[in-house]
Amino acid sequence: MTDDPPPNPALLPAGLRDLLPPDAAAEAGAVQALMEVFAAHGYDRIRPPLLEFEDSLLAGSGAAVADQTFRLMDPDSQRMMGLRADTTPQVVRIATTRLAAAPRPLRLSYAGQCLRVRGSQIAPDRQVPQAGIELIGRDSPAADAEIILVGAEALAAAGLARPSFDLTLPTLTPVLMDDAGVEGEDRRALARALDRKDAAAVARHGGRLAPVLTELLLAAGPADRALAALAAAPLPPAARALAERLAATIAAIRARAPLLRLTVDAVEFRGFRYHTGVAVTVFAPGRHEELGRGGRYLCGEDPATGLTLYPDALLRAAAPPARRPRLYVPLDADADAAARFRRLGYATVAGLDAAAAVEAEARRLLCTHLLRHGEAVPLPAAP
Repeated sequence: MTDDPPPNPALLPAGLRDLLPPDAAAEAGAVQALMEVFAAHGYDRIRPPLLEFEDSLLAGSGAAVADQTFRLMDPDSQRMMGLRADTTPQVVRIATTRLAAAPRPLRLSYAGQCLRVRGSQIAPDRQVPQAGIELIGRDSPAADAEIILVGAEALAAAGLARPSFDLTLPTLTPVLMDDAGVEGEDRRALARALDRKDAAAVARHGGRLAPVLTELLLAAGPADRALAALAAAPLPPAARALAERLAATIAAIRARAPLLRLTVDAVEFRGFRYHTGVAVTVFAPGRHEELGRGGRYLCGEDPATGLTLYPDALLRAAAPPARRPRLYVPLDADADAAARFRRLGYATVAGLDAAAAVEAEARRLLCTHLLRHGEAVPLPAAP
């Protein structure tokens, strides 16, 4: 019998990966760019812990991500703890406890890592960086518009100039089904048909809702077309109020950013189950991967809305950021000159030995420039 070879130390669990140069620096830079825009709009940063007691982490809106939450026993308290799968439930806890007396509207921002039990086919990573904003204490089209406008500005600062914001009404389809009395297996079959964008199946299972749901399903796309379909649809009062709120939100966005790309899918209802009104998913042109997601929810008794962006997905969609030039500083070089070039944006790589061939040493350390006589001399391409 032979012993099995030891596992490769570089092997990681499925959905987890090391982030190496230059990607780790690019992600950190993207997060910094996002957070600077959030701060400029008055969103104060908080830092929730990576894990907390299960009964508080999964309370309220946290229940929506319970099946994606890793759990472990706290050896100190002997209580179950959970690793966050999404940051918004933690923001809710902080806003309703530690910041319960803070003036409303409360604007908070955050950035950090989340861990999920499973990835998806499109996004297989289970460790997901997030950076987001939450606006708590106002229920208005202006508040809904603000998170989208600030999100668009933040994405532009991080290198993505033309995002697309897909607006949805997650509660519209349930409201229509409730009004029509669609229950049981008929409700499940109709929900599956809408989820798959299967107009023929919607016609089969929709009953008297089939005409309006089919029309709204086929109208998904550019905002004006979808809004026209909603305006013409025979909606009950609760559904009509949702449609009017969506139209008012789009008008508020266009008043400040008329060229922002907006699409609408009125009968899309996937996503976190805690959304209660206008919701949004962010995409890059020509890509199906989500760059972010958000929408309206309840923060305790306060109305709230928020947007979470995914920096890793953003970097896959945006043009690669320019790498910082690397300046090799020989062991006997002027330290003040090196400091001057750091202030100019160079990364200085100090020589630790007296190298005879400094150009070869600089190339070996992946430098683009060499400090010579107080100047940054570009290194010619290797022969």
